[in-house]
Amino acid sequence: MKVVAINQEGQYRLGVKRSDGIIDIISALERMPDSEVPTSIMDVIAGGEKAVESLNGYVERLLLSPGHGRDLLIREEEVQFGPCVPAPNKIICVGLNYRQHAIETNAAIPEFPILFNKFNNTLTGHLQDVVLPERVTSQVDYEAELVIVIGRTAKNVSKEQALDHVFGYCCANDLSARELQMRTSQWLLGKSCDGFSPLGPYLVTKDEIADPNALVIKCFVNGDERQHSNTSDMIFHCDEVVSYISRHMTLIPGDIILTGTPEGVVLGYPADKRVYLKPGDIVTIEIEGLGQLTNRMVSEA
Repeated sequence: MKVVAINQEGQYRLGVKRSDGIIDIISALERMPDSEVPTSIMDVIAGGEKAVESLNGYVERLLLSPGHGRDLLIREEEVQFGPCVPAPNKIICVGLNYRQHAIETNAAIPEFPILFNKFNNTLTGHLQDVVLPERVTSQVDYEAELVIVIGRTAKNVSKEQALDHVFGYCCANDLSARELQMRTSQWLLGKSCDGFSPLGPYLVTKDEIADPNALVIKCFVNGDERQHSNTSDMIFHCDEVVSYISRHMTLIPGDIILTGTPEGVVLGYPADKRVYLKPGDIVTIEIEGLGQLTNRMVSEA
């Protein structure tokens, strides 16, 4: 199943993606009530498989009911997307987690996952503009990343059990202001400007992804392919990352983990060839099975 956050005047409504459109579950429940159906993405995540089954069954009944369902389908072009995980408790990121990316930036291959965090102010959705913070930086870089969304509380879980605690996956762009990131030994400032974590377009349940460690991942800027790799190049794979983090902190449903970016970022170019993002640039992150996440960069002015 693929779920989306429909942004309606700043409120995020649960949507379900179908091949022919998106169903606004709140609108559907007004016509065909069902008290067992979750009404928000965070409720679906917290409810796990039972919530997904309930939601999926409801949508099937809705679409088969005369006069109820088909006219509730919204064309994707008409949807205002919010971040597909609207309210994570924790946003954890893994730095330098692709072998070729570490090589291109002349960084040592990490012995342990390099962890840092972001905050909810960085979240935005598919097709939403991202304001470049031009007063403080001129070096905003793109980073295509696979996101793990936790579905069950995880504490001290083994590598073998780790993916049992995952709800699903989505695309992210871990936007990074490089001179702010490198100003000190702590990366947080360069990673946490407003809108620096677009998520989406969909949150895809894990049953639709056979192996998160074998997905094609790409980034395009204005249609030009900048990154093209596979999650198999991760130094620490998804199961290892979840297990490692869970040994140090408790992961709860709705927590998200950005798993690192492959080679091809602007920072990886020679200094005289680095062209950072500018107003008007359109960045698309594409991951196999998860769709395409697109955002336009706009001027702060």
